[in-house]
Amino acid sequence: TNLANRDIVAECGALLLQAAQLAHVAVLARRAAAGVVGTMATTLTVYLGMWPAYYLLQVGDSRYYVYNQGTLRQVTRDQTVAQDLVDLGAMTRSAARRTPMAHVLSSAIGADATAPVVHKLASDWGNVHLLCSDGLTKHVSDARVAEVLGGMTGARAACEQLVADALAGGGTDNVTVVVGRTEPKDGG
Repeated sequence: TNLANRDIVAECGALLLQAAQLAHVAVLARRAAAGVVGTMATTLTVYLGMWPAYYLLQVGDSRYYVYNQGTLRQVTRDQTVAQDLVDLGAMTRSAARRTPMAHVLSSAIGADATAPVVHKLASDWGNVHLLCSDGLTKHVSDARVAEVLGGMTGARAACEQLVADALAGGGTDNVTVVVGRTEPKDGG
C-alpha cells in the first residue's frame, strides 16, 4: 500500500489541474446554455492534504496563506491585471492595492483565460492554513490576520473574528474564510 500511496501523491497535482480545467469547461458550457452575454466566472482555491505533503490549486484572486511560528506568508499569487503589472515592473505594490485593476481578474474559472497553478508543499504540524476570498483581504491587513491566527483558540472562532473584521472594515465584497490545521492522530 505504501507504493500505491506514493503513486496517488505523485498524481495529485495533475489531477487538480485536470479538475480545474473540467470546471472551467463546465462553466463555459453553462454560460453558453444560459445565453449569458459577457463573463460568468469564479475564483478557486483548493487545499488537499496528504501527509507529508499538501497541494494547493489556485485560480483568480482568492488566496492561501500559511501561518507558522508567528509568521504569516501568502503562498498564492493574485491573478489580477494589477498583479501582472507589478510583476512586469510597471506598477508598485502599493499602487496596485489602490487601483481598480486590483480586482480585474486575468485568470478565472469560466473567464476568457484560465491559468490554474498548483503548489506542492511540505506539511508541518505547526502550520495554520487560511483560504480566503478577496472580501477578507480588501479590508483586513496581513498584520491583523497574523494576530488573529496567532491567538486563535479554535478555527471557528478565528473565522468568525476575521469575517467580523472584514465587515467592520467596509465589507464591500463577499467574505469567505476557511481556517484549519493538521493534528497528529495520536494527539501529540
